[in-house]
Amino acid sequence: MLNGVYVSLLIGPMVPVPAPKPVVDALTSIEVEVQAGQRSGFKLVFTLADSSPLQTLFLLTGGAPLPVLRVVIVVTVNGLPQVLMDGVVKHHQVEPGANGAAKLTVMGEDLGALMDLQALDGFPYPGMTTDARVLLMLAKYAVFGVTPNVIPAIVPDVETPVQRFASQRGTDYAYIGALAKAAGYVFYLEPGPLPGVSQAYWGPEIKFGVPQPALAINLDSWSNCESLNFTYAPEGAKEFVVYIQEPISKQPIPVAIPPVTPLNPPLGAVIATPQSVEFSLDTAKLQPGQALMQGMAATSASADVVTGTGTIDVLRYGQVLKARQLVGVRGAGLAYDGLHYVEGVTHTISRGAYKQNFTLKRNGLISTLPVVPTLF
Repeated sequence: MLNGVYVSLLIGPMVPVPAPKPVVDALTSIEVEVQAGQRSGFKLVFTLADSSPLQTLFLLTGGAPLPVLRVVIVVTVNGLPQVLMDGVVKHHQVEPGANGAAKLTVMGEDLGALMDLQALDGFPYPGMTTDARVLLMLAKYAVFGVTPNVIPAIVPDVETPVQRFASQRGTDYAYIGALAKAAGYVFYLEPGPLPGVSQAYWGPEIKFGVPQPALAINLDSWSNCESLNFTYAPEGAKEFVVYIQEPISKQPIPVAIPPVTPLNPPLGAVIATPQSVEFSLDTAKLQPGQALMQGMAATSASADVVTGTGTIDVLRYGQVLKARQLVGVRGAGLAYDGLHYVEGVTHTISRGAYKQNFTLKRNGLISTLPVVPTLF
């Protein structure tokens, strides 16, 4: 679409193939939203002529769950390809225009939508740990290129089959999500690394690792952000107290979860003091490891008192900014420079432009590092 950025669109039932030229020529804009804690979504906008193949390609199959109409969006920036979306069409809308220039908008979600079609209430899982149940459910979607990345639960939850056994409640997607929440984990699908392949991650939310190149603001010619704003809201910080039941006396023992844990390392040197205490009474019936994991997950969510929002031009930045990873910030001032967690990004691609809106989160002020990685 512009120098240094190339977009590939693959469409088809079950196995997507490169879209025909008339479809690509009619494409005017692409929007992909990736947000931690929810399914990723996409929106394609086409110009719709009376003789366009889009009349049958999307309008006849896009509204029905079967056959599945699959869409894969691949963007190549400076020679490095990346799969932005591997999903299915959920619905579409047609907006008539003047002089016959109608507009077709196609909307869909990632492959998690396929896991959320049919409820399988009561499906038994005798003698199986939580992660084994997740692996068994995900195995059904291998035909769509879904590969599991499952981290075993800290404390195995296995019931004796002769007494009672676990059974599914709701759809695969809802049940896997419920199991993740009970273990203090997260569940999401990440497209790639190759077209037609997605990774299903079930495990703790990871807020550490190799950071992406820094976002720079207020650095003259070194700046690569069009806008970057920060908000500090310490009033949202909470200290969670979970109850663990002592096995002999059956007495509940309160355990306070600190704001900094192995799952939520300090990204800022000055951590906000919790403004309130929240007691979780439901954890007393859980095993100690499960109760602690749930408490750490809840504390991690409330401890992110710093929120950053901004916009980048991808060509200026040099690569695609990825969600659910760390990124450095430069030029925002002493309080906000340093590493941040990218909570979500929205890709907006049109002819001649590729921009990203992003949301950053952090649990404290002032950088813990003297420098951050940069492309420059």
